[in-house]
Amino acid sequence: MRILLLRHAESLGNVDELAYCRIPDHALPLTTRGEEQARAAGPVVRELLGPGPVAVYVSPYVRTQRTLQLLDIDDMVTRTVAEPRLREQDWGNLQDPVEQEIQKLKRHEFGHFFYRLAHGESGADVDDRVAAFLAELKDRMKEDHDHPDTVLLVTHGLTMRLLCRRVFSWSIDLFESLSNPNQVDPRILTLSHGMWTLDRPFPQWRPSPDGTTQ
Repeated sequence: MRILLLRHAESLGNVDELAYCRIPDHALPLTTRGEEQARAAGPVVRELLGPGPVAVYVSPYVRTQRTLQLLDIDDMVTRTVAEPRLREQDWGNLQDPVEQEIQKLKRHEFGHFFYRLAHGESGADVDDRVAAFLAELKDRMKEDHDHPDTVLLVTHGLTMRLLCRRVFSWSIDLFESLSNPNQVDPRILTLSHGMWTLDRPFPQWRPSPDGTTQ
């Protein structure tokens, strides 16, 4: 079993934080540069996935759906599922830029895992839903003999990190020391003989306070 994790290409929210005040998070489009990134990533993703077949699970957000479309790998894919549990952390209502900054400061002060955003989610909430998704995916692959052994998840940076935290039982300190991968910068999880491996570590902005490593 192989799972290729892919963060969406550059979105409007990545270059203009005030865009969240005008456009709902789920509706933020890719930038022109993001569209170019996604097209350029297509051949790379195709090579990493191998000959296929591939099952795709994609966050229902506009930026992830568009990233998947621009990869142009439909000929390899036997099933595509829009999976809400792979969505970005829910930031609640971001229409007020002042409140948006307050929430970011509080989140940084209290920690990205446990702090629950006003009217939104904590990192722990996202952790719970990706765990449920992983458990269901494993069961589905065992029970459905037509399900491909290779899976592509097109999702979001924090969601990718929390999914790996669950797989490897990383500490909260380690999770909070990691940065999101760059846009369309893949990671590959491989399950062999009951053990998961990750092909490359995530970037780390500080050493983990408890000394744990990826």
